[in-house]
Amino acid sequence: MSLEDEHERFDRKIEAMGVRIKDADTVKVRDDVFDEVTLMALYKLVHKKLITVIGGPISTGKEANVFYGERDGQGIAIKIYRIQTANFKAMTEYMAGDRRFSSVRGTRKGLIFAWTKKEFSNLARAHDAGIPVPEPLAFDRNILLMTFLGEDEVPYPQLRNAEVEDYGAVYRQILGYVERLYREARLIHADLSEYNILYHEKPYLIDMGQAVTPDHPRAPVFLIRDIKNLNRYFSRYCDVPDEQEIIRTIVGTGHREP
Repeated sequence: MSLEDEHERFDRKIEAMGVRIKDADTVKVRDDVFDEVTLMALYKLVHKKLITVIGGPISTGKEANVFYGERDGQGIAIKIYRIQTANFKAMTEYMAGDRRFSSVRGTRKGLIFAWTKKEFSNLARAHDAGIPVPEPLAFDRNILLMTFLGEDEVPYPQLRNAEVEDYGAVYRQILGYVERLYREARLIHADLSEYNILYHEKPYLIDMGQAVTPDHPRAPVFLIRDIKNLNRYFSRYCDVPDEQEIIRTIVGTGHREP
């Protein structure tokens, strides 16, 4: 059976289960994203009634595509990691030193399944610590379901494209998130920048698949890189402290003025 036939068969199945494909744009990227493994995972999530609407793409990238969806009228984000084009080498670097996933070996497909589970776990830890992130809802193979951060099917803008009144206040908020992420969730984002922060009245951290625990061999490097990225961006708009001072505060060896 061809992939096109598989798509049509899948469409019939989900329509029979009361799920509708809401946006024709979904079809335009399907040949590249919805391979057989992905269709099976999506079918399982639909069968569990975790998805009732599949909408159009929110974002597209080399590593993953994110689609808008709904579950019983509530917006969700459907993140699908691309098995064929995801950066296998880069993923291995973040996984190898993480004790939670250091035993993962083998195929590209197996690594991406583990990466999806890792992002679910990282988001759950951050969410439990009270950090504004998408709440993880479920995962299967290379698909992760999360709450949708946006309004009227439009996602909140990335920080770099957002209208911000007080950059100094937002900068301090984000540093507070980084500190809480480190101290309470025991995580370092490891890819923090104006691209992985959404903003609507407050900042939200997203894309946490690569986040590592503080005992990861490269955790200090990743933490410093996160702070450097934040300071690089915010230094255009407000005063920023010395990076080493921020690091000392985050890890508990410094003091931040109230």
